[in-house]
Amino acid sequence: MRILVVLSSLVFISVTSGFAQRNDTLKEFTIKGVKIFKGMGHMDETQNGIIYSGKKSEVIVPDSIVANTAQNNPRQVLGRIPGANYSETQGSGFPSNGIGFRGLNPSQSIETNVRQNGYNTAADIFGYAESYYTTPMEAVERVEVTRGAASLQFGPQFGGVINFITRDGGKDKKFAITEDMTAGSYGFLNSYTGIGGQVGKLNYFGFAQLQQSAGWRPNSDYKQVSAYGKMSYAVNSKLTLGLEYTLFRNTIHMPGGFDDAQFKQNPDTSYRSRNWLNSPWNILAFKAKYEWNDDTKLFFTLSGMSSARALVWRNEDGGPGELDTIDRATGTYVNREVESEKMKHIAGELRLMKKYSLGGIRSTLSVGTRYFYGQFKRQGGGTGTTGTDFDLNLAVPGYEYDIDFSTTNVALFAEQIFKLNEKWSVTPGFRMEYIRNTAKGFTTEDTELVVFDGTKNRWIPLLGIGSQYEVYKKVNLYANISQAYSPVTYDQLTPFAVTSKIDPNMKDSKGYNADLGIRGVFKNCFQFDVSAFYMAYDNRIGVVEKTDAQGNVYTLRTNIANSAHKGLESYLEFFPVRCFKGMPKWANISLYNSFSMIDARFVSGDFNGKMVPYAPKTIERLGVNYNYKNFGVAYNISFTDLSYGDASNIVASSDPVAGIIPSYTVMDVAVQYTLKSKWRLKAGINNLTDERYFTKRTDEYPGPGIIPGQARSFYVGIGYSSNR
Repeated sequence: MRILVVLSSLVFISVTSGFAQRNDTLKEFTIKGVKIFKGMGHMDETQNGIIYSGKKSEVIVPDSIVANTAQNNPRQVLGRIPGANYSETQGSGFPSNGIGFRGLNPSQSIETNVRQNGYNTAADIFGYAESYYTTPMEAVERVEVTRGAASLQFGPQFGGVINFITRDGGKDKKFAITEDMTAGSYGFLNSYTGIGGQVGKLNYFGFAQLQQSAGWRPNSDYKQVSAYGKMSYAVNSKLTLGLEYTLFRNTIHMPGGFDDAQFKQNPDTSYRSRNWLNSPWNILAFKAKYEWNDDTKLFFTLSGMSSARALVWRNEDGGPGELDTIDRATGTYVNREVESEKMKHIAGELRLMKKYSLGGIRSTLSVGTRYFYGQFKRQGGGTGTTGTDFDLNLAVPGYEYDIDFSTTNVALFAEQIFKLNEKWSVTPGFRMEYIRNTAKGFTTEDTELVVFDGTKNRWIPLLGIGSQYEVYKKVNLYANISQAYSPVTYDQLTPFAVTSKIDPNMKDSKGYNADLGIRGVFKNCFQFDVSAFYMAYDNRIGVVEKTDAQGNVYTLRTNIANSAHKGLESYLEFFPVRCFKGMPKWANISLYNSFSMIDARFVSGDFNGKMVPYAPKTIERLGVNYNYKNFGVAYNISFTDLSYGDASNIVASSDPVAGIIPSYTVMDVAVQYTLKSKWRLKAGINNLTDERYFTKRTDEYPGPGIIPGQARSFYVGIGYSSNR
C-alpha cells in the first residue's frame, strides 16, 4: 500500500506536465493571499507582510470539509497535513492536543510556533514554548501551516509555524449569529455561540464556547470556557486598527498514566483520583495596518499575555505502579504535591512589505523586527493536602524549588523576492536573533539546597534562501534551505518530581531545514503537493535510560546527539465528477491521501543509528468524502507507525518514559446536513473500530506513564447560522 502511494505520487507528477490548468479557487472559499482547493490549499507568494514564495505551506479551511470541529479532533480537521503527528491527550490531563512535524516531539506543540491571528499563544517563545490554549475550531476560518523554512519570518524554531486565523464579522450584515450545540459519549457537551457584523467602519466578531465531559476514563472529567472578541476599525482608506482579547478557563481531573502491564490489562481505568489541574489563559492584542498604496504596506502587532498553570497531585515516587491508596495507620491518603507556574509576556512585531520594479520585473521586499520580554515563575514540590478535591493549599509552607526565569528577545529579519523572469524567483533572507535568559532561585537535589543566579546571552545569525519556478499555470517547483535554532527551555532545566534527572550542562540545539517539491492542480479535479525534506538537528535534547550506583533505573534529560530527519511528504486529492464529463452531480465524491515517510535517526554519540523518539517512520491518512446538495459525509482512516519513547529505543521497561509506542489505525466518520432554513444537523463516530492505542509516554505530568487515546465515541449536534 505504501509503495503504491509513493509510485502514484511520482506518476501523477509526471503526467501533469502535459495538461493545461484551470482556475483552482472555489468562490465560496476565496481568501486574499490563499489558494484553496476545497479541503486544503497553500499560501500565495505574499500575505500580510510575509513572504511565502518557495516555502512548503498548507492551508485548511474547516468549513470546506465535514469534520468534528466541536471536539477539535486533529485527525479529521488537520489530518490532511502530510507528516503531522498528534499527541491526542486532550481530556487526559492536557488542556489541548499537540502537533509535531517531521519526527519532532508533538507534546504540547513544543517544537512548533503556535499562533492565533499572527501572534504567539504559547507562554514563552524560548523559555517555555508549551501551548495550553488552542483556538476552538468552530471559530476558525482557516489554519495556515508553514514548515521549517518559516524560521526567517517567525523565529528560529525547527518545527515551523501553525497559525489559527479566526473568523471575521462579515461585511454584509450589521449583526449575524451562529449557534452550535453538540452532545456525545461520556457526558460530552459543547455549546458554541458566535456573533459578528459590520457597522459603518467597524467590523466585530466574538465567540463563547462552553465545554465539559465526564471523560471516557474514571477521574478524567473536565470543564472549560473559551471566549474571544475582536474589533477592527477602518480609520480611513489607508489605516485600519484592531483590538483582540482571548480568555480561557478550565478545570481538569487527571486520571494518571499506566505502565505497559496496566495498559494491556485495562486501558479504560484509572489509578489516580486526586490529581487536578487548571491553566487560565489571557491574551490581549493590538493590531495596526497602514497601506500607502498597493505596493507599500506596514503591519504592526503588539500582544501581551498573563497566564498560569497550577496542579495538585499525588507525589509520583514509584511511578504509575505505585497505587494511591489510604494508609491504614493514619486513615488518610498521603499528602499530594503542589506545582504553580505564572507566565507573563509582551511581544511586538513590525513588518514592512514593499513591491517595486527591478529591471522591468516586479520584486518584493519584506523586512521587520520583533521584541519579546517574558517572565516565568515556577514553584514545585510543595506539600499539599491529603484531600481529594482541587485544593492548592500547602500543608507545609514552602516549595522544593522556586525559580524566576526571564527571556528577552530582539530579532531583525528580511527577505527579498528577486524575479529572474516571469516564472522564476529566488528569495534570499536572513534573521538575527538576540536572546537573553536569566534564572534566579533555588532547587533541592538529594535533600541539598542549590541556589543559583545566572544569565546567558547569545547572538544567533540565521541565513536562508528559497526558489520557486512556475512549470505551468498553477503548477510550480519550490525549494528552500534555512538555518534553525532551539535554546534550552525552562521546562527542560527543571524536572517535575523525581522520575527524571537533568544534565545541568545542556547546550542549545542548532541545525537547518531543506525542502524540494512540486505542487499544483490539474483540470480543477486533481491537487497534489509532493516534496522531499532534510532536517539536521544538532545537540538534540532528549531522555535516555540510565542506572545509578545502587542499580536503580532512571531517565536523564541531556544533549543526546545529533540527528538527521529525511523523508517524503505527499498530498493527493481527486474529484472524479470534475474530471469526467457527463457524470451526474449526485456522484460528487472526492478522495484524498496524505502520506509521509520519515527516517529520523541519531547520527552521532552513543545512540548512533537509533530512531529519534516520537518519530514514526510512516504516517498515512486516507479519506473519502461525499457531498450532494446539503448533505455531506466523510470517512477517514489514520495510520501512524510505531515510535519510541526514548533515545535508547527500548521496547519495554519499568521506567514510564522508555518503551515502544505501537503503531495504530484509527477510523472516523462524520455526517452533516444543512437545511434550507439555515439549520445544520451533524453526527459522527470517533475511533469507529474502538482501537486501543496511545500517543504519549510521560515522565511526570499528567502521568507518569502511558497516556491512552480515547476509545470509540459518538456525537450528535444541531446548529443555526443567520449567515447561511
